[in-house]
Amino acid sequence: MTVAADSAPEAASLVQSIDWLAIAPPVITAAAALAVLVADLFVSERRKPLLGHATVVALVAALAFLVPLRTGDRSTFCLTDGAQACSYTADHFAVVIQALVLGGALLTALLSLGDTRKLPAGEFWFLLLSSAAGAALLPASRDLATLVVALEVASLPAFALVGIKRGDRRSSEAALKFFLSSVVATAVTLLGVSFVYAATGTMHLTEIASRIDEVPGRLSTLAATGVVLTLVGFAFKTAAAPFHFWVPDTYVGAPLPIAAYLSVVGKAVGFSGLVLVTVIAFPSYADVWGPALAVLAALTMTAGNVAALRQSSTRARSAVRLLAWSSVGQAGYLLVPIAAAAYSSDEQVGSTVAYALMYAVVNLGAFAVAALVARTHPGNRISDYRGLYATRPLAALAMGFFLLCLAGLPPGIIGLFAKVTVFSAAVDAGLGWLAVVMAVNVVIALYYYLSWTATLFRAPPAPASGDEQPTASRPPRAPAPLVTAVVLTAVAGIALSGAPQVILRFAAVGLF
Repeated sequence: MTVAADSAPEAASLVQSIDWLAIAPPVITAAAALAVLVADLFVSERRKPLLGHATVVALVAALAFLVPLRTGDRSTFCLTDGAQACSYTADHFAVVIQALVLGGALLTALLSLGDTRKLPAGEFWFLLLSSAAGAALLPASRDLATLVVALEVASLPAFALVGIKRGDRRSSEAALKFFLSSVVATAVTLLGVSFVYAATGTMHLTEIASRIDEVPGRLSTLAATGVVLTLVGFAFKTAAAPFHFWVPDTYVGAPLPIAAYLSVVGKAVGFSGLVLVTVIAFPSYADVWGPALAVLAALTMTAGNVAALRQSSTRARSAVRLLAWSSVGQAGYLLVPIAAAAYSSDEQVGSTVAYALMYAVVNLGAFAVAALVARTHPGNRISDYRGLYATRPLAALAMGFFLLCLAGLPPGIIGLFAKVTVFSAAVDAGLGWLAVVMAVNVVIALYYYLSWTATLFRAPPAPASGDEQPTASRPPRAPAPLVTAVVLTAVAGIALSGAPQVILRFAAVGLF
């Protein structure tokens, strides 16, 4: 497809060729979202489940189109004035993150197939696909305008998904907190982006990197302020402390599949944006964002793990809330290699991607088991997992494996190796103090992960005195899509523990 100007002298600067294969994953997802929305108008209530199956097919198709892009280095929407700057680049980093977010959206869809009976099905699937399309666009964005648009396309539908349970006070409150925090983050990001553009005169990340060093002295303060504000905006999106206050209530109030989606895909969006603006756009300001991200990493992992430790001390506490605080702690580990990239090389970013892939698989698996438990225990308290091995042995084994992966203990080898790569990134960059903080937090996290794991294999609670003995009965059969999600994540986790080099090679060779 070409777009040409009417006059010959201008044609050379306006001609564009679009690489449709490169943009296929987000385009397919966005087109499917529109198709589902329109189809919802004509599909009878009895056939609404077909919309969910269509969503799954669309996400599988989008993932399939990543296969021919695995070699990377395809760009489109490029400047034609001789500058080597493009707005969309399907490099190794983009393709890996797109696989993560689309795979996360696919597993979320599987968790949701049997759980949308009380929700407006058409709107639910439309919003999920729309958010996934924005999340898939963001890692390939190479200019600030596309980056911000992709960020909002991924975020705005997520607000509605969190509050989609009509008449539920907790859901509405969670959506409001999520919305207000994200609006503040967006406002700060836009202000920072506008300052950077005013100082450099360009939106393209590679052009900003080359021009920001040459900013006139009278604009240097403006440029530095823009860099700081942009980083603060993305810190909100990644739930880094002290911008993490919205996470627990949002996860608890949202439908369980959406909490799983936010814990993985939402984090991938924030971290990929943070990587792009730091490593590609602002490398000359590494002395600013490097120490700032190192401090944020230490604060985030400590705040998340200490709060999760408090949750585990009371068995009546919500398991989803514990997973929410755990995700905050994991976000701190993900920040470590990005901070390390300021002190050594951008290859350290590969450790963040390797850790994010491990975390995505096992955390989605943990939420899948939580969704299974919630079918018989809607409160989803930690005490509800006691004796799970006696009623659902395979689910208990899977949950125990996921928790051990998050803790970094065998047989969760992939979790152990991923933590080692992050720890090594800090040591290699000379951030010994950050490595010590991480080691202390890993020990803190061991307590609540192992405590929850032990609960799975304890004897079921005895009935209270005077209560009738419950009749022996098998638990209700779980829906096939939910079982599929648990099996897929368990198999992926086991396979990666057997061949960790599949993921860890990203930490060795980098992605840019």
